[in-house]
Amino acid sequence: MPRLHPALSRFLATYGMVGVLILLCGFFSLATFTEQHPAGADAARQLSDRILGQFGKTARVLIAVPNQPEAIAFADTLQTALAKAGATVIASVKGEPKDARAALQTAATAGKLDTIACTQASADWLVFSELATDFPALGKPVLLQPQTYRWPNFLKRENLLNIGNQIAVIAIVAIGMTMVIVGGGIDLSVGSLIALAAVLATLFIRDFAGALQATAFGMVVACVAAILVAGTAGAISGAMVTVFHLPPFIVTLAMMLVASGAAYLLTHGQSVYQVPDSFVQLGRGADLFGLPNAVLLMGLLYLAAHLIMARTVLGRFLYAVGGNRQAARYSGVPVRRVLFLTYVVSGLLAGLGGVVLASQLKSGSPTFGQMYELYVIAAVVVGGASLSGGKGQMFGTLIGALIIAVIQNGMNLMNVESYTQKVVLGLVILGAVMLDLLRNRGWRLQLSAAE
Repeated sequence: MPRLHPALSRFLATYGMVGVLILLCGFFSLATFTEQHPAGADAARQLSDRILGQFGKTARVLIAVPNQPEAIAFADTLQTALAKAGATVIASVKGEPKDARAALQTAATAGKLDTIACTQASADWLVFSELATDFPALGKPVLLQPQTYRWPNFLKRENLLNIGNQIAVIAIVAIGMTMVIVGGGIDLSVGSLIALAAVLATLFIRDFAGALQATAFGMVVACVAAILVAGTAGAISGAMVTVFHLPPFIVTLAMMLVASGAAYLLTHGQSVYQVPDSFVQLGRGADLFGLPNAVLLMGLLYLAAHLIMARTVLGRFLYAVGGNRQAARYSGVPVRRVLFLTYVVSGLLAGLGGVVLASQLKSGSPTFGQMYELYVIAAVVVGGASLSGGKGQMFGTLIGALIIAVIQNGMNLMNVESYTQKVVLGLVILGAVMLDLLRNRGWRLQLSAAE
């Protein structure tokens, strides 16, 4: 079979997965396109304008919503907006249908009512079904709720932010894994190091930094200590690989068991949750442009990693070592030091991922990080890195992580069961490996060894 043109081959290798990501986003957008029922502060402002436009500033309004956080925010915002415009809010009910009935009975003694403002949930209450019969003194109040619209659940802002938060830990750890794989190695210990770092960070905060009264400085020191321990584990793995020439698969498999066992021993199999509320700021907080801090941290790390891999001597050395270790050694590349550094970086970033995960979940548990090593490796491979070493880009790894996150999130929105999700993810990984094979052969399928 003829080979693809080199320029087209390079384009597919670099941007092919971006196209896959766009297609996946388009598919899940169409699959989750449904009617939306707004109920927050924005919906309240929309309904306020509608009420004032229909009944004027002399409108008499009763607000009735269920006792739910989003609905309460809707009621409070609507009441403020109407009162500011001069309309009269007879009552604001935040509870159950019986509370709405009591408010209607009270309102009936005060004259007619123009409208009852509801959310989609409270509009279905039976108490509003026969208003003219049950409460004739109210006149003919109109039942109003925010206007619905059609939009994909996948493209809702909170869902997109959720994707970013969900993938942050995997994407951060995948930076170190990319360096290891480009260098021709593998690191199976990252999932257990995530758990160990999460456990150590929360234990240090609980036992040495003041637990629930811990200060920001104490929490930072505890987290840095946990990250350094994970980095030390990575250094041990790197030393075993580079000094004693043990296979990376065996070394990191052993470190995975050691780190996981240590996390269980330190906690006796229990979760550690005695941390202050402010501990969640790293994992859940959002400051700049409303983006989660974990996502911003991920972006900064990828920018730095891209510059290191593409613009520094270390990056060139790493590609040389992964491409041909013997030739790199003859060229004067410090092969052992380069490989050792990749495992240290992988350990440190796994530790950072564990701290971020502990912050997101406000606890540390030895069960954290399970299967993460497979997701991380999958993100790197799907992103275009070659398991034989010498090939891979940080941009590709980020795209690979996003592809995995989009697939999982989209299937969750479509209520696909978890077992089926594992099958799909396995097929995605297999497809990525096949693409890697085709790239190495110039997009030519070789069916026999004799070809």
